[in-house]
Amino acid sequence: MSRFSRTFVLLVLVLGFGCGGGSEPPAGERSTPPANTAPVVPAVPKTTHPADAPRIVFLGDSLTAGLGLDAEQSYPSLLQRRLLEQGYKYQVINAGVSGDTSAGGLRRLDWSLEGDVRILVVALGANDGLRGLSPAEMQKNLAAIIDRASAKGITVVLAGMEAPPNNGVDYATQFRGVYAELAKSRKVRFIPFLLDGVAGIGSLNQADGIHPNVRGAQMVADIVWRSLEPVLSKPVAR
Repeated sequence: MSRFSRTFVLLVLVLGFGCGGGSEPPAGERSTPPANTAPVVPAVPKTTHPADAPRIVFLGDSLTAGLGLDAEQSYPSLLQRRLLEQGYKYQVINAGVSGDTSAGGLRRLDWSLEGDVRILVVALGANDGLRGLSPAEMQKNLAAIIDRASAKGITVVLAGMEAPPNNGVDYATQFRGVYAELAKSRKVRFIPFLLDGVAGIGSLNQADGIHPNVRGAQMVADIVWRSLEPVLSKPVAR
């Protein structure tokens, strides 16, 4: 088993205790109930930005919302700070909702894309895998998100996730393949694993063992930045 696999195994062993709540899928869509049904309000970065700045929206679950962290410590907020520090004129919108599935993200897509949205980072699927939902349905939902955003002229960055190993090798392979296939067919920028190098590392996660701590969130921000920076407009001259 590779280091990548070992770290994700550790992640999913406790995933059910931290990603529940928020936008719920229909009763027939999930195979197991979420462990926690308390909604988490999407975090709003406290860092200042130009009021008329174009937007970068992060559509995700509790990993994006920054569950367990102060709002300014979530990885989208850390990216907002980096954008400002490097002269980029963007407003980051954290549209992460704890417990959300790909279907939930699709349902709230329209209001998430209100305003002058230029870039959409899609970081959904962890809860689909946790609940053993159909990879084919997840692909359909993610494809719809990408297609609807692309039709608006929005650049999409797709962040991948891994499925729990208890669902079997075939399921895990199909699940992983959804992201790679969408990235290829839709020609979007691709982050193979949002938590690469963070998942399963105790020193980089909170006490629940799954949600990144301050240092872990900084590493996730670094991972996302490598795919985000190439699609940004040139920074404002100082």
